[in-house]
Amino acid sequence: MARLAGVLPAREHPEAETGSRACSDREPGPADKAANARGTVTAEFAVTLPAVMALLAMLLAGAAAGMTQLRIEEGARAGARAMARGDGPAAVERTVRTLAGASATASIATDGEWLTITVADRVPGPLGSSIPWTLTARASTRSETAGIGAAGGGGGGGGAGLAAGKGLK
Repeated sequence: MARLAGVLPAREHPEAETGSRACSDREPGPADKAANARGTVTAEFAVTLPAVMALLAMLLAGAAAGMTQLRIEEGARAGARAMARGDGPAAVERTVRTLAGASATASIATDGEWLTITVADRVPGPLGSSIPWTLTARASTRSETAGIGAAGGGGGGGGAGLAAGKGLK
């Protein structure tokens, strides 16, 4: 078979082949690139999703810790005001638990006419129970009634989680 210059026989012409070799030798088209890009995006999403979820969980745990700290600080301030007014330990505990939450604990210390109340609570939520975060808040005030601090003004303890006594901190 004679060849003409610049003319290839049909079987040697690249566009004439239809086999798998011809498909693998050609440049990928826009449809092939889009299919590969979709697979890449799916793989990247699968890799980053756990990191994003862990970050979200940590942010929510931090927000829960911040809210708990604000609650126990307000409970300590209100408890100190109640003690300064001369309220009994049961009333102080009720005030603290109303503001700080039912799981909060309070302890009272007296030093002369100064009263100090310390409120503690754990961070709620799934991460709060797995990570032992115990937050505390302390408030001090002078007694507004005569003899409360010197006489031990709290009585013998008014309920669970509330301890009264001199020097208890």
